[in-house]
Amino acid sequence: MIKRFITWGDIEEAIERLAINITNSEIKIAAVGGLPRGGLIPAVMLSHKLNIPFVSQANVQTIHGNILIIDDICDSGQTLKRFKFEENVYTVTLHYKTTAEYEPHFWWKIAPENEWIVYPWERKDSKTIQDYATKGK
Repeated sequence: MIKRFITWGDIEEAIERLAINITNSEIKIAAVGGLPRGGLIPAVMLSHKLNIPFVSQANVQTIHGNILIIDDICDSGQTLKRFKFEENVYTVTLHYKTTAEYEPHFWWKIAPENEWIVYPWERKDSKTIQDYATKGK
């Protein structure tokens, strides 16, 4: 698998484009939340860009209105598909692999299946496998 390193400039471009797409969708968003670990930084950035409150996962249930849940990538779709049946939750990712079991409502770019995306907040020597896939090994 090929590692692709994303820069902070790429992240700023992604947040700008996502903010435009979300605004143009005319969906009224009440709050933004990020999934640990990969979604927290982009969620805070998008929260600032859209001028919408950031909420922790523990407080998501207290929000009345639509919520954006953000992760860095939709790779297999395992993480985000648990939100599939929540009517007021919209999912957002920086990257989306079209082979995933779930398609986020908003995404910045499609990631090729043979690429492992390394974000600027991650270690450069990260393994090319999801954390949940290594549990118990």
